[in-house]
Amino acid sequence: MKDETTLQSIGDSLVNIQEDVTFNLIETAIDAGFSPLEIIENGLSPGMLAVGDHFERGEMFLPQVMMAATLMGKCVTSLNEKMAENEASEKKGVIVLGTVEGDVHDIGKNIVKVLLNVNGFDVHDVGRDALLEKFVEKAKEVNADIIASSALMTGTMEAMGDLETALKDAGIRGSVKTIVGGAPVTQYWADKIGADAYAENAGEAVQKAVELMRA
Repeated sequence: MKDETTLQSIGDSLVNIQEDVTFNLIETAIDAGFSPLEIIENGLSPGMLAVGDHFERGEMFLPQVMMAATLMGKCVTSLNEKMAENEASEKKGVIVLGTVEGDVHDIGKNIVKVLLNVNGFDVHDVGRDALLEKFVEKAKEVNADIIASSALMTGTMEAMGDLETALKDAGIRGSVKTIVGGAPVTQYWADKIGADAYAENAGEAVQKAVELMRA
């Protein structure tokens, strides 16, 4: 029988970096009927977002954040292996993902990357503090369908608009869609710079990517 508190406990154990507890809870969740995707989206991802919040408030330090991120990576790898073959192998599209120049935040971006991967997208991460050229070059290299950019500071949002211009200058804006997101980003901002979609959170980023691939 499914018990949503199990997923919350998975997130809590990730925050506390309790590896054995986390894996035991994941097995409990699987036995209860939760899918690997549900565990990632509703257990591990909220936990990792909580880690980011603790870090921003000075309640956790970088080594702890890195340990939590490593644990989440192990869990996701294990859950990927448990997925049905068709669920794990079907590719919906190619996405270039990154945090824009001047912004070193990447916890949210990394969660989006995980969710896109498990939902069947081929994701190419250009990292944090990524130059516009990196987005453009990688998009050309992998023949990207979508470019997803993140900004966590108001001062770096302008780079999203610059990216739209850079893609036009490179002659590829017509063949690639764009998604923007991050704490200060809004639908108004997405419309203003001409992005194709805005995602408020990681789950919505996946939803918008699916919608853009169908458009």
